[in-house]
Amino acid sequence: MQETNHTLYTNKDSQKHPQHADIKSVEGFKSSPEKIDNKAIHKEANKRAQRLPLLQKLQKTISNDQSPYSELIFNSGSIEKRMALLRNGILEKFNIERQGDRHEVGAIFRGKIQNLEPGLKAAFVDIGQEKNAFLHYWDILPSSADSTIEVVKSNKSKNQLKREKLSLKNIPDLYPIGSEILVQITKGQIGSKGPRVTTNISLPGRFLVLTPHGGTLGISRKIEERSERTRLKKILRNISLPEGMGVIIRTAGEGKKLRYFVRDLEILKKRWQGITDRIKQSKLPSCVYVEPNLIGRTVRDFLTENIDRIVVDNVETYEKVLSEVEKISPRSKSKVYHYKDEKAIFEQYKIEDQLNQTYQRNVPLPSGGEIVIEETEALISIDVNTGSHKNSNKDGKNFILAVNLEAATEIARQIRLRNIGGLIIVDFIDMKAKRDRNSVYQKMKREVENDRAKTHLLPISNFGIMQITRQRHSESHASNLYTGCPYCDSRGQIKSVRTVTIDIQRRLLSQLRMIRQRDGIEEEIHLKVTLHPNCLKQLKEDAQILLDIERNYGARLAFSADPAFHIEHFEISQLKA
Repeated sequence: MQETNHTLYTNKDSQKHPQHADIKSVEGFKSSPEKIDNKAIHKEANKRAQRLPLLQKLQKTISNDQSPYSELIFNSGSIEKRMALLRNGILEKFNIERQGDRHEVGAIFRGKIQNLEPGLKAAFVDIGQEKNAFLHYWDILPSSADSTIEVVKSNKSKNQLKREKLSLKNIPDLYPIGSEILVQITKGQIGSKGPRVTTNISLPGRFLVLTPHGGTLGISRKIEERSERTRLKKILRNISLPEGMGVIIRTAGEGKKLRYFVRDLEILKKRWQGITDRIKQSKLPSCVYVEPNLIGRTVRDFLTENIDRIVVDNVETYEKVLSEVEKISPRSKSKVYHYKDEKAIFEQYKIEDQLNQTYQRNVPLPSGGEIVIEETEALISIDVNTGSHKNSNKDGKNFILAVNLEAATEIARQIRLRNIGGLIIVDFIDMKAKRDRNSVYQKMKREVENDRAKTHLLPISNFGIMQITRQRHSESHASNLYTGCPYCDSRGQIKSVRTVTIDIQRRLLSQLRMIRQRDGIEEEIHLKVTLHPNCLKQLKEDAQILLDIERNYGARLAFSADPAFHIEHFEISQLKA
């Protein structure tokens, strides 16, 4: 399409443009998100659950599956892909991947020791990126037994047993400056800090984690049933591995037969063989392995027997999801659906509303209480308040415990959704009784059990404070979606320009589909978007995407910048022909 077919109108241009008709859509900035009606969300989810195929319902009944109705929702656009995990319609997990994003965590590099810092007990490794990777001496030595893993069998080589006797003081002799080293990223680059790496390589599969240099076979302690652990131990003892290799059975392996582990192990061994081949052929430094994209990671990590539906709104993504599902669970292909409704998929499933609430400073609780989340450089602070019920005539003692228990559930959920990590300080409402504090502590322990990131918490102190540390692999979602606010000197947050322009493109597609299907308009559709100048500047970089939208939907788009607009605010109007 020639450039003349697509015009970006400035404020001066807008004066020449015909007057617009009725406004079809106004989207963007809202002073506060609408209150989420969880009961209505549960009701809609229950309706969808009733529409499951009869065979799937029978399987759940026969297996006595009491797990909540679970859905994986994929929203795919030209620039970003989003994934949402819903339990009874409530958002439990959210992830996002944008065009050009690097899959840092889990990537394996052939690197070179750039320098050693004895004071820090760390090495800096050149892995071919802008910043050198940080490698602590502890991460060079063979990893000690993880408390979350029960070791069942040793498969260590003589060389591995010899290395276990080494100490930190041996590291400079083993790895002098300039020496080659194979490392894996455990924490992506955050701010000005380079990525953190380890020499203890691991490759996660569907049911197993392969540790090529681990030398031990173990089981996740999250599998608690004694009889099941006994069965899995027997399977591990019968698994044949090359000397020096190790495997860990993941929680997804609970209840699985031997053939599932054998198949998963063969896939992982082939993957490792491919990595070793690339190591031999690669230059120094270079990347020899990256983790799968959002689709591959999601299917691998979240597609369990408890997932009832997978819904995808894009044909290409739908085919990719089907392909990934077929690799690990062909029977689950019947769970994958292609969403074709005109309404945006995240709006249809009330995910947008839940996301808008997620990133607010104040998060309401069902009882009327609230939690207040503040993200700082040093730590995350979370305060629990009674909110609108602080002057309630209810039994204060029982009510305070109830609010704190509600808060524990929501805090664990918010931590997962926001992908926040590091040190988290929670200030619960004061509870004098030790048994009440212990009840809230146990509740929190249960809620974080299913968190894929390693999470440790301490009992609530006499001051009502709980300390939590959560493994931090990458920037929080808020850091990626929002930027410092120029209107409040960065004391708060607003959506980034990129996020707003993606919202605009998503809304344009939704409006065009609706006008064509609902209103039955066949002639060329003229839409005008009024937006902040910074957003217009960003949209110019996406000119080809906008041209494609025009061509695919028989539309003509015009854009007008208004400096008076809030950067998150935009208006879409339909123009008269």
